[in-house]
Amino acid sequence: MTLFQIIMLGASAFFAFKVYEHIQTLQNPKPKDDGHVPSSFDPESLVIRADGAFENGDLPKAIALFKEANAKVGQDSDILFKMGYILEQLGDRDEALGFYKEALEDDKNNEYIHNAIASIYRANGEFVSAKLHLNASLSINDNNPTTYYNYGNLLVDMKHFEEAKEMYKKAIEMNEDFKEAKEELEKLG
Repeated sequence: MTLFQIIMLGASAFFAFKVYEHIQTLQNPKPKDDGHVPSSFDPESLVIRADGAFENGDLPKAIALFKEANAKVGQDSDILFKMGYILEQLGDRDEALGFYKEALEDDKNNEYIHNAIASIYRANGEFVSAKLHLNASLSINDNNPTTYYNYGNLLVDMKHFEEAKEMYKKAIEMNEDFKEAKEELEKLG
């Protein structure tokens, strides 16, 4: 055998061993030090870990895990919504809005996605777009006090104070313990 053939044989053996190791980890996953099973091909595990990171306040880790899970499942409205929410919390409203819109494409009848989009439009001063999404949310579920509260906040920003009072009153009618709605209503007198 020539030296080149010996090197090639060694390299082939090494790669064959690495493939064997990888197959073994797929068949018999071993827990990592953090107690999680490797999730190379398991989006559900990634989502669980991302939810945990979010609950622990580690937003950058949560968004990274959600992005990885989304890359594996593609266009899951729940994952996209969570990514948007985290990015909004991190102050990246434009990217958050993009993920919310993607989530809405997959789940057009989700009142929470409409509320989230309206929130960003309101923060950006795009009141007409915010109003459209709040109306869409109410057409899906007109019994959500949070939507009325959000609508009241939008109307305050638009200087429509009497209409805002009505929205806050509706929110309080549906949830007598809605502290924030009561506070906003009191501010308007």
